[in-house]
Amino acid sequence: MKKKVVSLMLCTALTAALAAGCGDSGSADDNAASGNGAASGNEASTEEGEAADGAASGGSVIKVGVFEPQTGENGGGGLQEVYGIRYANQERPTVTVGGTEYTIELVEADNKSDKTEAVTAAQTLVSADVVGVLGSYGSGVSIAAGEIFKEAQIPAIGCSCTNPQVTEGNDYYFRVCFLDPFQGTVMANFAKEEGAKTAAVITQLGDDYSSGLGSFFKNAFNSFGEVVAEEQFQTNQTDFKASLTNIKNANPDVIFAPSSIATAPLIIKQARELGITCPIMAGDTWENATIIENVGEYTQDIFLSTFFDEDGVDEAGAAFITGFKEYLTSNGQSDIIPAVSALGYDAYNTLIDAIEAADSVDPAAICTALATIETTGVTGAISFDANGDANKDMAFIKTVEDGGFKFLKTVTVE
Repeated sequence: MKKKVVSLMLCTALTAALAAGCGDSGSADDNAASGNGAASGNEASTEEGEAADGAASGGSVIKVGVFEPQTGENGGGGLQEVYGIRYANQERPTVTVGGTEYTIELVEADNKSDKTEAVTAAQTLVSADVVGVLGSYGSGVSIAAGEIFKEAQIPAIGCSCTNPQVTEGNDYYFRVCFLDPFQGTVMANFAKEEGAKTAAVITQLGDDYSSGLGSFFKNAFNSFGEVVAEEQFQTNQTDFKASLTNIKNANPDVIFAPSSIATAPLIIKQARELGITCPIMAGDTWENATIIENVGEYTQDIFLSTFFDEDGVDEAGAAFITGFKEYLTSNGQSDIIPAVSALGYDAYNTLIDAIEAADSVDPAAICTALATIETTGVTGAISFDANGDANKDMAFIKTVEDGGFKFLKTVTVE
């Protein structure tokens, strides 16, 4: 459970007490693009050298870790979050603490979409003396690195890592996204609203996000319908025809296939080539333009849940949309704003808000401030429950139409 404090001023004064109070006591890639003050690669190098040793040495720079996959199976999604974080840093490059203005330096560590590499990347960030960490895209790597951040007593804010295990038992991990139990229920309810009475589920073996979300969807769907087929596939598998043939024989009304950006177009294309015509649904990972590009003619009846849509944002959200579109195109990207980019933007600003609330650059004090913070981002109001999970109750449902993602409706779960 996240500990609550009565006074952040008292917390700042009693740093040692905070280190024990916010969590359990503990001892303290080559394709990662640099930009906007960000260090590149797993070396977590700095451009300022010895002058940028961080707040601990009394310098005017504090470091924020960016723990994201920029290569590997989830590299595309990770980079989307990185762009949101970099843009937020470009907009808000400094923070004032105790009357001193600090420049915020991003230290990027590529976890390469791999659980073993995730531990190495996390250790790199700890060694770089970051005051907080942002990420990761992918629950598995977030879970793998969680203990590293906890032992070092450095707060981490996940952007889109939705598996419940990310924050479970870890006072130092927070997140700004909704969770898979909610997302699985949302998609099951949406399938019901579309008239589905039977479903098939296909998930990636050993992947915490895919298997977890598939399980939550199955449990929710079985409360009103029947899951008539369940299939699993291996990491890096490219031929899904055997599993999809089994699904075709079960004749479901809908297929739920939470998977990575790389795997999604293969499943969709092969399903349609086998003559499977029912809707294919998934979670937030499918909101990526490369999926549309790679499925070719087979874009019909694709549905997904996600965290953000450009429609219905407030004035601050509208300003973000305008500025971020310009930022994306200036970096050679499409001007379509992925929801995970908005979450990356919100995660960065939430961390900086917590630094200001704590009026401290001590990671333990920042962690304690996060536990009670209430702020507003472009994805909505942000506060955390006792587990460090965002208090959110709404998801956006989208489909693919005219070569892009089209917003359909919002869905809430009581």
